[in-house]
Amino acid sequence: MNSIVSNNKLAIANLFELLQDPQKAQAALAQQVGNHFAWHGPKPFKSCSSTEEWCSTFWLPFVDAFEGVSRETHMLFGGISQGKADNSLDGQSWVGATGYYEGVFAKSWLGFEPSHQVIKLRWGEFFRFEDDKIVEMYTLFDIIDFLQQINKNPLPPSHGTDFVYPSPTGINGVLLDESSASETAESMRLIREFLFEGLNNFDEENLTSMGVADFFHDNVNWYGPGGIGACLSLKEFQDYHQQHWLAAFPDRKVQDLDSLFAEGNFVGSSGWAGVTSQHIGNYLSAAATGNRINFNGMDFWLRRGDKFVENWVFVDMIDLFEQFGVDLLQQAREG
Repeated sequence: MNSIVSNNKLAIANLFELLQDPQKAQAALAQQVGNHFAWHGPKPFKSCSSTEEWCSTFWLPFVDAFEGVSRETHMLFGGISQGKADNSLDGQSWVGATGYYEGVFAKSWLGFEPSHQVIKLRWGEFFRFEDDKIVEMYTLFDIIDFLQQINKNPLPPSHGTDFVYPSPTGINGVLLDESSASETAESMRLIREFLFEGLNNFDEENLTSMGVADFFHDNVNWYGPGGIGACLSLKEFQDYHQQHWLAAFPDRKVQDLDSLFAEGNFVGSSGWAGVTSQHIGNYLSAAATGNRINFNGMDFWLRRGDKFVENWVFVDMIDLFEQFGVDLLQQAREG
């Protein structure tokens, strides 16, 4: 872990503190970004190319809607990315973080009337740095999980367990100090084998063809997004998520990722169109469309020994269903 990555982590930790004050948010981010900046967020938000646009269209409406909103950070770590499928040079410096926002839903947001209840909103963010400045920022909110909390869920009941998104078990996930280089290297080796040699080897018939049991502990906790839910063992992961996912998307492939980096026992990854597939089977409430689909998502993994024991997962379900021709937000508003 080099000093540049360590400095980048500290910059993000400090930024999170400053963003709590809406009056300082735009200036705080502006101080951290480079001359060329791009923000990519969850649907229905549009990408932004300036901190002013980010603040006015995304951040301030959010903090205004949730009274007393505070950020809880479960994980924050950084590293140098090795996200190319062919393992060619990447070398970009990233920081990833995830946790909850908590606040009272007090004003309209996304076209939904306030419920005046406490909401815990899952968030994940990835930051790419160049020359000590943020040049790219990716954000996902679990909007389906939010809709479930206000009883506006547009999807069928989850196969997994809803509302399970804890901090890492028995270990601090906020890594501001330097981590072991050997542990970092082992985490990167294992995740690259899992993604590019395991998942990409599915024979479109048998789940065991991917060898997931070689990478996931039998008691792995897989914290899926709203609409899928948490799977609290390898068997649940296969029964509640993987078999349904691969029936709908059997030819899915992990492609070049925007980021894939490790620090110590943790791994983070983000990809806008990081996975692609043809939609040839029913998925949740959507019939097969035959469309070519790109998945926007984020993952955080915790390794212990030679297996991953926890996996925190974001999928932009609003964007996914939009590619099916389905407007989940409109369905939720009308439901």
